[in-house]
Amino acid sequence: MKKIIFAALAILPAIASAQTGKFTIQGKLGHISAPAKAYLQYRKDGNIAVDSAVLQDGKFTFTGDAGTVPMSGYLLLNKKGDGMRKSRDYHSVFIEPGTITVTSPDTLKSAVITGTKTNKESAELQVALKPVNDAYTALEEKQKNATDAQKEALAKQEKAIEKQEAAINKKFIKEHPGSYLSLSALQSFAYSADYTDLAPLYEGLSPEIKASTGGKEFGELLPKLKAVALGATAPEFTETDTAGKAVALSSFRGKYLLVDFWASWCGPCRMENPNVVKAYNKYKNKNFTILGVSLDRPNAKAAWLGAIHKDGLTWTQVSDLQFWNSKAAALYGVRAIPQNFLIDPNGKIIGKNLTGGDLENKLEELFGKI
Repeated sequence: MKKIIFAALAILPAIASAQTGKFTIQGKLGHISAPAKAYLQYRKDGNIAVDSAVLQDGKFTFTGDAGTVPMSGYLLLNKKGDGMRKSRDYHSVFIEPGTITVTSPDTLKSAVITGTKTNKESAELQVALKPVNDAYTALEEKQKNATDAQKEALAKQEKAIEKQEAAINKKFIKEHPGSYLSLSALQSFAYSADYTDLAPLYEGLSPEIKASTGGKEFGELLPKLKAVALGATAPEFTETDTAGKAVALSSFRGKYLLVDFWASWCGPCRMENPNVVKAYNKYKNKNFTILGVSLDRPNAKAAWLGAIHKDGLTWTQVSDLQFWNSKAAALYGVRAIPQNFLIDPNGKIIGKNLTGGDLENKLEELFGKI
């Protein structure tokens, strides 16, 4: 399942000693000409930067100040030239000092982008990830018309693909300790991996990467991830429920508890909710319960309550309605949802990110088949 992650046009971490510089993007897409336009979109200094160029015999050029931070962005192609928003052909690109070359006989999607260190590394990583991306595409097609009986088998296939993806990213991180992309991959890997996997990978990064803004931020995140590692005692927190009553995590001590981070606006969370409801109804009489923690926005209580009612979430629900600034989410190092933590009666974390059939399988392991 795809998760909602707190990122959009993510900025790769800046190396502390990096210098400003100019970038040039030189493109050649076959013999496409006007009215076709290429568009460049990226985030710079907290703002979205956008530029456009008319194609002449397939050629286009963008230039600008790369600043101190290698930035991720997108190149988009619209053959009618009537706006970036109507573009359906695009490719990611990393903005950094130097000349970046973009070549393809026809589409941006199939373009090869090289010329600078990060773009070369990105191309290498994408080649390694191609079997994974192809597997995801094939799986999504199967899921569209899958019967209930087939969904369980497809869920197992998805887990296998996710495991393969994690292994590829882990290998890349180890082999490229001085790459911006390694830190970016590590940040993504943090969702599915436990602290014991993440800490050695972080320590293996170069001093320059660890000294970068993103490197320092990840270093500060690690103690939080250690605090919610498997076997750790779940950190205490208190938040208010739908009636405004304070609910403490420790009030559930003595029960198996699933702390479920979600939000009404999160599509993947809402898709996962039927699985959570099924598990709850099956095992709620076996010393098992759930505490829902919502990352809904301020002034969105009505949406939160509406989703609870519509999805049939009959267990305790709490939220401070602070979106990604949720205190409980910050305490647990949550940077993507849906995310959950299974806690035993003694307050120890015994499971994480149990989605799909994994949650029911874990509960069956604990309580026996029902």
